[in-house]
Amino acid sequence: MGAPDRGRAQRAAVLRAPRPAATGPLELEDRPVPEPGPGEILVEVTVCAVCRTDLQLVEGDLPARRLPVVPGHQVVGRVAALGPGAEGDGFDLAVGHRVGIAWLAGACGTCARCLAGRENLCERATFTGWDRDGGFARYTTADARFVHPIPDGFSDLDAAPLLCGGAIGYRSLRVSGVEPGQRLGLYGFGASATVVIQLARHLGCEVFVATRDPAEQERALAMGAVWAGGYGDRPPEPLDAAITFAPSGDVVVAALDALDRGGTVAVNAIHLDRIPAFAYDKLWWERSIRSVANVTRADVRGLLALAAEIPLVTRHQDRPLAEVGDALVDLAEGRVAGAAVIHMD
Repeated sequence: MGAPDRGRAQRAAVLRAPRPAATGPLELEDRPVPEPGPGEILVEVTVCAVCRTDLQLVEGDLPARRLPVVPGHQVVGRVAALGPGAEGDGFDLAVGHRVGIAWLAGACGTCARCLAGRENLCERATFTGWDRDGGFARYTTADARFVHPIPDGFSDLDAAPLLCGGAIGYRSLRVSGVEPGQRLGLYGFGASATVVIQLARHLGCEVFVATRDPAEQERALAMGAVWAGGYGDRPPEPLDAAITFAPSGDVVVAALDALDRGGTVAVNAIHLDRIPAFAYDKLWWERSIRSVANVTRADVRGLLALAAEIPLVTRHQDRPLAEVGDALVDLAEGRVAGAAVIHMD
């Protein structure tokens, strides 16, 4: 690939003011190709998967940190240029290398949490598509230390949904504490859960899926779940752990109610409506509720390595950049099977 003409305009989907997805808050416009600063790289984006967090940012459920901003944080592309001093974190970077950009865009690297490997909790962390422009554009820049090499064997379309939905699912599985052979509940069955069920089955876990969509219940059974029902249905056996994906506090309580003694509900959501009051008996016997906040670089790379080993299969709907607004509406209205992936061609 040749070096881009920095004077040339590129197409980008820009958020200027959050509002409902159905009203078309993303504006397609021409922007200059950005210059990578010190320690940054310029990435020519091939695809960027759409995440529910993008929807929450566009609609204002997540308060904007920067406007205007280009959303999108499940980015796959190739290095187009390196800024001064740009170096990969533990791997070589060169023009033409295929890389991924995920939600975590940067962290201070010096606080106690960063030094303990918990950079996802850094108070000075920055995020792709929230604090800095993301991947709904032909070109974007990124901190070279926070991009990820994409293993061979994945197409760009297959890799993109792993960079957030897959990685946060991988972290949720770890936070839940489920052990090989135990019973795991998944509450919701979107793109992230379809990755988690493959990881859990690879561990030898029995998986129980609760989702309101009968088609998703059938898909869960086809992917190896031993049981599938609605949110109001109690699994036939007590669960050792559960992960909730639906942004609803009622679902968290339903998962808690299905737990065995000592089990954990891992809440995979960056935005959640209120958790309704519930009897202490549901929490008694050392059950616990834990939130899952962002991901670390180690999470992303661990998931990518395991995905190549298994190998993981992702479901995606391929759409052009001009239809990114329609993809967000479909996500809001529950019409996306797997993940919508935006291509820049």
